Amino acid sequence: MADQGWFTSRSDELFGWARRWSIFQYPFATACCGIEYMSASCSHYDLDRFGAGWPRWTPRQSDVLFVVGTINHKMAPVLKTIYDQMCEPKWVIAIGVCTCTGGFYNNYAVVQGIDTIVPVDVYIPGCPPRPEAIIDAVMKLHEKIQTERQSRRGAEFVKTSVEG
Repeated sequence: MADQGWFTSRSDELFGWARRWSIFQYPFATACCGIEYMSASCSHYDLDRFGAGWPRWTPRQSDVLFVVGTINHKMAPVLKTIYDQMCEPKWVIAIGVCTCTGGFYNNYAVVQGIDTIVPVDVYIPGCPPRPEAIIDAVMKLHEKIQTERQSRRGAEFVKTSVEG
């Protein structure tokens, strides 16, 4: 950040800190991993400690999309629409092996990884993943948000999806 001025670099740090501790999540739960997500959100594990406690039930008020469970090809356009309705900056966490790679559903009906539909920031493997893994993913997303420059967010995926 040597090419930036003092105010610009400090404002990036301030915005990163504020975004890091105010994650508004949109859960898109479709399968058995949704139960583990619910337990991570409850009082025993308490995602609220990490600023991610209040799920929003509209994509327009959310900035983190939790994709939880199996996504089939009929559901893929719905997921893409939800992602497109979210305001920038926005992030995606893929929860469970079915979301990340299609899992043991290696057939024509299931999307073999949601990164073919939306860009994914953090992957959580497991069938189903433990609530501790979900908390660890939120902490990894915190690190990514804190170190990210605010001016370039989302530019890479838009550029590749328009050209390719």
